[in-house]
Amino acid sequence: MRIVIAEDDALLREGLALLLRAESLDVVATTEDPDAFLDAVDAEKPDVAIVDVRMPPTHTDEGITAAVEARRRRPELAVLVLSAYVEQAFATDLLAQGSARLGYLLKERVGRVEEFLDALHRVARGGTAIDPEVVAQLLTRTRPDARLQRLSPRERDVLALMAEGLGNGVIAERLVVTDGAVHKHIRNIFAKLDLAPTDRTDRRVAAVLHYLEDARRRA
Repeated sequence: MRIVIAEDDALLREGLALLLRAESLDVVATTEDPDAFLDAVDAEKPDVAIVDVRMPPTHTDEGITAAVEARRRRPELAVLVLSAYVEQAFATDLLAQGSARLGYLLKERVGRVEEFLDALHRVARGGTAIDPEVVAQLLTRTRPDARLQRLSPRERDVLALMAEGLGNGVIAERLVVTDGAVHKHIRNIFAKLDLAPTDRTDRRVAAVLHYLEDARRRA
């Protein structure tokens, strides 16, 4: 796995590089600004990019803009975005480009090494990894909608775990239910939200997040 890191905080940037190299992962470049990051993507052709949301010069949305541009240049590139806190508009704007090979984590998650590495590998394999806190805030900030109100408490639990990018087996383990029960809940969720069901995790995550973003824009 070839990795490029874009992070303007030198301590975090070098700490990430050391962590990943200790796991025998190939960090081919570390950069501190969007232009250097895009140059590294072009030159090194990485499999995964780890990108901070806020980067120079204005520390607003340069990281997200660079991540979107990197994916335009290399559609197969997996991107794991890091943010100090939940930035709803940035999260949903990036996810609107498609959720396959995409992660959005809070920086505090990096300190939980096993969870961080699990998310990194999941994204590299073509999946999705959305921080649970990001999902929770997207759900709570969305204006109450008649379709969401149709969901039972258990279906809302399943929906939140789906939005994190978790597969049915992991959801079953988290909720201590059978795989069959999870399948039933998912069928009910898509029916109640008027969304076509699919067995592919990335597509169903995209459908859920697009639905949440549509509701957010109407708020």
